Amino acid sequence: MSNLPGFEQMWRDLTPIGRSASSGGYFRQPWHPAELELRAWFREAATARGLEVEEDPFGNLVAWWGPAAEFASTGKVLTGSHLDSVLDGGAYDGPLGVVSSFAALDLMRERGVEPTRRLGVAAFVEEEGSRFGRACLGSRLAVGATKWSDAAELTDRDGVRLGDVIEGGESTMLDGVATYVELHVEQGRGLIDLDAPVGVHDGIWPHGRYRYDIAGRADHAGTTRMEDRVDPMLTYAMTALAANKQARLQGQRATFGRIDVRPNGTNAVPSHVTAWLDARAESDAALVSLVSEIERQATERAGRDGTTVTVTAESVSGEVAFDPALRDELAGLLGGVPILPTQAGHDAGILQDAGIPTAMLFVRNPSGVSHSPYESAETADCLAGVEALADALTGLVAGEVAK
Repeated sequence: MSNLPGFEQMWRDLTPIGRSASSGGYFRQPWHPAELELRAWFREAATARGLEVEEDPFGNLVAWWGPAAEFASTGKVLTGSHLDSVLDGGAYDGPLGVVSSFAALDLMRERGVEPTRRLGVAAFVEEEGSRFGRACLGSRLAVGATKWSDAAELTDRDGVRLGDVIEGGESTMLDGVATYVELHVEQGRGLIDLDAPVGVHDGIWPHGRYRYDIAGRADHAGTTRMEDRVDPMLTYAMTALAANKQARLQGQRATFGRIDVRPNGTNAVPSHVTAWLDARAESDAALVSLVSEIERQATERAGRDGTTVTVTAESVSGEVAFDPALRDELAGLLGGVPILPTQAGHDAGILQDAGIPTAMLFVRNPSGVSHSPYESAETADCLAGVEALADALTGLVAGEVAK
């Protein structure tokens, strides 16, 4: 084991891949060169450890410890995360969980752990939805929550169909998986406020992505009187302000982070605006209330502007409560670490919804910032996360934890 790269060396190996020289952020979109290089790294890390790599028809990867025949009668344990990033994202969101999983497996072997259950390290594809617009797409396809026939028709910003990138099919990669534990950098300030390096999360807020198509009429920016315009940008602007106000009033989250304007000319009134709303709330009912109120205000404004608004829910995930027995057992095993909710979506939520008991460990983020080049984590906290993950996995594969 001493010849294998430790956490810090693995992290240094990944740092330059897909990194922007200008912003310092990462562009690791699925099936693009940087993300494919990360997959090659994953395979090399697995091979160096004598692990068996399995890839399903969607590009999800698992590196298994131990031959399947030796553990045929016991449920498998899975850990890991994802390797892709949002546009201009941070280094830790996703890859921290994959690197920590390999490092935790190394630590378990150094401790002489003899597993009684097969253990796998996973890297799910297109978790961020940064290319084809569907969050946690790889895990959704793996559990059957999204049909391949539907996913195949998704297109990226260049109009490329997912079905023309991969062949797809049916995944059996998660067959027999009885427990999933995902480690992730915290995407907020909970652990900072509690002065704790590691925590456990108890659930994920419901969240969704909604496309607003606002149609108006293209016109001349100079000769058209203000009162004669049918300007969809005005409807959009009011809708963005309404989203901000309603989220604040209701104590929830609402963000317009992406917009497409046509014809996108400086001297032309737009004919069409497409904008994407990311909305999150503490309960399913609260999410419905928030989204409905934003749509109501958008429609009212459109009536005044002479435009039309069409809202399409592209991806909606309900409230997820992680397995409470597993959560409490792991929190106790780790010395009573804090238990917190999260407003971010994760593959862990998809697996939990599919009936696989799931838990999440989080590592402190001293900036509190995520989906940004400013996302960070201290090495000491990352190593504490590796040790916590190794302890949790040891309890699961050695029979000390019931799940």
